[in-house]
Amino acid sequence: MASIQRLDPAVVNRIAAGEVVQRPSSALKELIENSLDARSTSIQVTVKSGGLKLLQIQDTGHGIRKRDMGIVCERFTTSKLQKFEDLNSIQTYGFRGEALASISHVAHLTIVTRTADAQCAFKASYCDGKLVAPKPGASAEPKPCAGNIGTQITVEDLFYNMPTRQRALKSASEEFNRIQDVVTRYAVHNAGVAFTLKKQGEGIADIRTSVAASRQETIRTLYGASIAKELLELKCDDDRCGMKMSGLVTNANYNTKKLVFLLFINHRLVDCVGLRKMVESVYSAYLPKNTHPFIYMSLEILPSNVDVNVHPTKHEVHFLHEEAIFDQVRCALEETLVGANTSRSMPVQGVLPCSIPSFLDTGKENSASAAAKVQARQMVRTDNREQTLDAFLKPHSQTTIASVSHSLAHSDRLQAAVSSTTSRALSADDTGLVARPDSPMMCDEETLAAECHPASSPTTTAANSSASVSSVIGGVKRDHQKAAGLSRTGVELASKRIKRTGRPRRAIGLTSISNLLEQVKTAAHPGILDILRNHKFVGCAQPSRSLFQYQTKLYMVNTYQLSQELFYQLYLHDFANFGALMLEEPLNLKELAILALQSADSGWTAKDGPKETLAQSVQDFFVSKAEMLDDYLCMKIDDDGCLRSLPLLLENFVPNMDGLPMLILRLATEVEWTSEEDCFRTLGREFSYFYAYKPSLPSPPVAGSAENTDEGLSDVPSEQTSTQAADSTEALRQKEVCFWNGTSYKWIIEHVLFPAFRSRLLPPRRFADDTTLIQLADLPDLYRVFERC
Repeated sequence: MASIQRLDPAVVNRIAAGEVVQRPSSALKELIENSLDARSTSIQVTVKSGGLKLLQIQDTGHGIRKRDMGIVCERFTTSKLQKFEDLNSIQTYGFRGEALASISHVAHLTIVTRTADAQCAFKASYCDGKLVAPKPGASAEPKPCAGNIGTQITVEDLFYNMPTRQRALKSASEEFNRIQDVVTRYAVHNAGVAFTLKKQGEGIADIRTSVAASRQETIRTLYGASIAKELLELKCDDDRCGMKMSGLVTNANYNTKKLVFLLFINHRLVDCVGLRKMVESVYSAYLPKNTHPFIYMSLEILPSNVDVNVHPTKHEVHFLHEEAIFDQVRCALEETLVGANTSRSMPVQGVLPCSIPSFLDTGKENSASAAAKVQARQMVRTDNREQTLDAFLKPHSQTTIASVSHSLAHSDRLQAAVSSTTSRALSADDTGLVARPDSPMMCDEETLAAECHPASSPTTTAANSSASVSSVIGGVKRDHQKAAGLSRTGVELASKRIKRTGRPRRAIGLTSISNLLEQVKTAAHPGILDILRNHKFVGCAQPSRSLFQYQTKLYMVNTYQLSQELFYQLYLHDFANFGALMLEEPLNLKELAILALQSADSGWTAKDGPKETLAQSVQDFFVSKAEMLDDYLCMKIDDDGCLRSLPLLLENFVPNMDGLPMLILRLATEVEWTSEEDCFRTLGREFSYFYAYKPSLPSPPVAGSAENTDEGLSDVPSEQTSTQAADSTEALRQKEVCFWNGTSYKWIIEHVLFPAFRSRLLPPRRFADDTTLIQLADLPDLYRVFERC
């Protein structure tokens, strides 16, 4: 029988280190907590190989004094407490003094630190809790060096002396995901601290938050807008238990397959099984089975009621009055969810798998059913080739509908005055699509001609097609305008005929464009393609939703999603051969960029710099790219930085010009200009967002205006109040009066967009999974329903 012996201190320290530092993410957690204890306002984390090769954290805290650097990595050395009774009132993250010591026993540790009153920083290396020389023959004492106020800790070769632990860890990507999760959770809770996480050698950060961002904005940045828009504020106070709770939880409209539970007790990231189960039991009454919510919860309990010394990594804590606190949290959560449960957003199933035809079975079914008698329930009583009279008669342009600029007293917020002026409609001779023999990507010339230009439909040349676009883009509140309200200023897009350029079509042999076209063809769904090729348009359910029939099935389609993909594919196929959408008056790109930066959608913050400076840089950027944009996109920009034309992607279609300022800003900031293929792909996507069909109802009529729509509305008297204007707008809604550059949106959808969907769109496979295409009814199923009656 072996005798009991005292373990070597090195063995003891290494065993203890294995408990505290279980993986790179647990080491980072300890280092982040030290930075937060040091009152840091910015924390930057750099990682290599999932933190095993390199784990570096730099903060802007108060730093470490030089005289303390000799013992900073020894076990049980801390500045957080001096006696055991201090644990009853501890309010810092750390208190044992084991984090740096444990890391130094399983990795190579280097510290560079500087205090506010020091003239320079000091650098030291550590191993097994002791100072060591950075290289043989050198001194182990801290050496002066350049550095910012704060501390930078570099951990290299983690678990180099524990090969079993190294092999037990998962892949580098899995460890990095764990590190990312830790940084994300602390960034949400510490909204006043800027967090940055990136991989070594990469210029783009995986996580970046701002000091000035609120907690909701941080959640939006880190978890996405789908969670941020569904958040509810949660609060609860109980003086008897000495508890204060605050948090953000999602309502019943949001659910996910995995629970996201961010729990902080006295600002410590911990896990509480009992609280987790209680939260899930409350949500089980609101969410579908096997789905979970997003929960952020911060509990502040009297330090004397919390026992933090129950886990080596402080991952768990115990506290008094657990049942009472759980009950208070449950009541507050139920009250919040009940109050926000007045409306629900239900998920909609996309195209049913059985409803998508298969080309492999079509021939067999047709041959087998040819001899059989077609039952009434299987009969298709529509023909997608039949024509209607209104396809040849474009509606007259509508009269002016102008908006009212309201002066908001006691408000400093920017108000944009947007006015829609009279648009001139196409004449009857201009109606129709211009045939391009080489346009379709999968059809021959005869098929395309038959689909785009029915026998009875007149066609015109590109030079004769014309339309007009008129729009006034935003007024900007000037600094000298005080209490007088907002004056109307801004950039006007005056009416001008749309025409195609006279240059002949060129053969473009760019490999990047060929690759992008091949990607579109590869991603096409043959079943949905057949649906679009042989559908029969029914009507518009909403400005953004349309109905059509295919065989015995009725579908509802998202017009915006379909048109967005259509314009992307038109951009690729007609690349460098676009027509020109000429603007009567050149538009200053700097002014357009300023208008875009005024919008909340731009994401501009004061940290980005003055808007004037950013707008000027946008203008200078476009001037430098003017030759390429003109050659490839027919987007003409003069030497003064003014926009003169836009590409004409589809005949008889003019995009909504309200989105032009944001297009200019996004082209300068969101396009990947360094790589050819990525550049053309991102350019196409940005143009598709801009050109995609986005209908909007008209603004309220201006008081005193004698012009109204020709839908039977009476003239607006000069003394009309804002309430009457609102009633007039509601009347327009009830009459479904919605215009697209002076033309009824229904005509544009039926006779411009849907013919293009039929002849030129290759629907991607994702349309079969999302809600772009929804099957509403099937004739045989309806017969079964009526047979039961």
